[in-house]
Amino acid sequence: MLKTIAETVSYIKSKTSFLPDFGIILGTGLGGLAKEIRSEIIIEYQDIPNFPVSTVESHHGKLIFGFLNGKKVVAMQGRFHFYEGYSMEQVTFPVRVMKLLGIKALFLSNASGGLNPDYEIGDLMILNDHINLLPNPLIGKDYGELGPRFPDMSEPYDHGMIKKAISIAKQIGIEVQVGSYAAVTGPSLETPAEYRYLRIIGADTVGMSTIPEVIVARQMDIPAFAISIITDLGVPGKIHKVSLAEIVAVAEKAEPKMTQLIKHLITSL
Repeated sequence: MLKTIAETVSYIKSKTSFLPDFGIILGTGLGGLAKEIRSEIIIEYQDIPNFPVSTVESHHGKLIFGFLNGKKVVAMQGRFHFYEGYSMEQVTFPVRVMKLLGIKALFLSNASGGLNPDYEIGDLMILNDHINLLPNPLIGKDYGELGPRFPDMSEPYDHGMIKKAISIAKQIGIEVQVGSYAAVTGPSLETPAEYRYLRIIGADTVGMSTIPEVIVARQMDIPAFAISIITDLGVPGKIHKVSLAEIVAVAEKAEPKMTQLIKHLITSL
């Protein structure tokens, strides 16, 4: 894997001398933040050696290097998922690459189902913890160069950035929730019994991404900040049939709030 990562980093550096300070991974229906980036170069995933290609509708498959409010960033417009048939090594590969490109913090977004009865569709939730029900991305051969074999996960999401984000949200008039996110394999959505189970074990939201990337980031000592847009509800009495189109529509409607918050947070660092 080390050789593969090095090959990909070498290719990217042959295309641009731009070295980002912050990495951003944009989830379902949340690619609009990319429009806020003053791009220096955009590279299609399909052109990058060893990079998977997004197969999910609304994931555009572009690696964007540029400035967000004056800060140097690299943004993934579209991520990879275990349910697409990719291995966990492939799902988290871009985080390894971004680390070697020099990022100092990682920002992630996703669309998720709300389990907490206090949440409503369109709410933003800052992640302060998670429950991983996907295969752990660190299973397999140990590469000491990438970080410890048994990384500590007592602070998966950076407390300092969470505190700043909550303060910024109050200043700019955006309401946010703070809670725990559970990741499942998908791609089928959850049954009512599964929603109940996830709530019982401590999840406030549920989705199919984010946690693998965060685990790898923390192994590599990259601070992480993640935010969810609640696109549907798994609360008894509020469970209805939902389609991907509806999920994407809710995410796109709520996205400007998320974009504002992430822009202000990155600017403050």
